[in-house]
Amino acid sequence: MIYIVTLMSLFVADSIIKYGIEKHLRPEETRQLLHGRVVIRKYHNTGAMLDIAAARQSAVALVSLVFSAFMTGIFVATLGTKGKRTFKLGLALLLGGAYSNTYDRLRRRYVVDYLSFRFRDCVSLHNKDEKKPMIRFQRRLEQIVFNISDFGIIIGSLLITAGGLKQ
Repeated sequence: MIYIVTLMSLFVADSIIKYGIEKHLRPEETRQLLHGRVVIRKYHNTGAMLDIAAARQSAVALVSLVFSAFMTGIFVATLGTKGKRTFKLGLALLLGGAYSNTYDRLRRRYVVDYLSFRFRDCVSLHNKDEKKPMIRFQRRLEQIVFNISDFGIIIGSLLITAGGLKQ
């Protein structure tokens, strides 16, 4: 039961946040939290991760739907078994995120992303050869916009892998 609650909680929380972002934030508007380390902004991702295949929205939505259905089958089959808690939790997080993003793709034709992160220079000023590539890398990371579902998918995937390795 805890796994279904986890799945639904992630789906509902992300859906509520997405609704608020859509309703109260203009596309060019940003809000900063934690001294500017976390940036809230509205971004409509029309493709898959990192806007891959944005020109093929229908195909991305179909793949998302098929993947979600396949993983749901595994989740349902696994729920009736004993043990495998890490694996089941991973599936719950992955599916909560997948359902939310798939729902967006089917309903809105894009996924609402809203979280970016800002990083300080973490390269020593004494090592000038590594500074420029690291700064470019940091800037690229800062351009990525996430939502809570993305973190559910990432953490869920890691837990599924860890749970599979424990067997």
